[in-house]
Amino acid sequence: GSGTVTGKALKSKTKPNGKKPPAEEKKQYLEPEFTKVRVVDFDLKELVVLPREIDLNEWLASNTTTFFNLINLQYSTISEFCTGDTCQAMTACNTIYYWYDEKGKKTKCTAPQYVDFVMSLCQKLVTDEEIFPTKYGKEFPNSFESLVKKICRYLFHVLAHLYWAHFKETVALDLQGHLNTLYAHFIVFVREFNLVDAKETCIMDDLSEILCTPAPPPAPVPAPSAPTSSPSPSSQNHVTER
Repeated sequence: GSGTVTGKALKSKTKPNGKKPPAEEKKQYLEPEFTKVRVVDFDLKELVVLPREIDLNEWLASNTTTFFNLINLQYSTISEFCTGDTCQAMTACNTIYYWYDEKGKKTKCTAPQYVDFVMSLCQKLVTDEEIFPTKYGKEFPNSFESLVKKICRYLFHVLAHLYWAHFKETVALDLQGHLNTLYAHFIVFVREFNLVDAKETCIMDDLSEILCTPAPPPAPVPAPSAPTSSPSPSSQNHVTER
């Protein structure tokens, strides 16, 4: 089972650049037993690179829509734990996010209100034919890229809040593998197309560093033979780990 991690954890010598966060600030989501749980173990960069025959805006539109749906879904798994009482502000790290309405007026709101604003705005944009056209031959608006950047910035805030405020609940539901994979895929995507300012994402850089490198191959079974002895992916599919 996945309970026996201690032996392996002792061996790993990786100290994040020598700086140790104060004990009370220990980030559970950085612990190896959680970061090694991925749904995929191949290089995500291959998933996000623009395919040759596809228009850039089409690619940005379909990926952004998918990320909106997946992040919305991931948030919904813990939404009952994200309330006006537990999360009185939209926090991540030492950052509080405020909502700005269309007129630029700053609104202080609870995390669930903030996420609701984010999801409603994203829903409105991705379903608007004038902005995310689905019909053949319909043009994307000039503002398209800036709107995609806005959506991605907000979705990043939701992901960051999930890690900072709701990682324990995510682990309790055994959904950390999904969250890690979604987060890594999203970060690799926004980096590939420069969609979110590095100043926004830096609060999660330690996690991005770990999750955005392909997962290390499973430790080889001690045997002198060539690496061909590692089982092929197809033979692992029926093994269910609880």
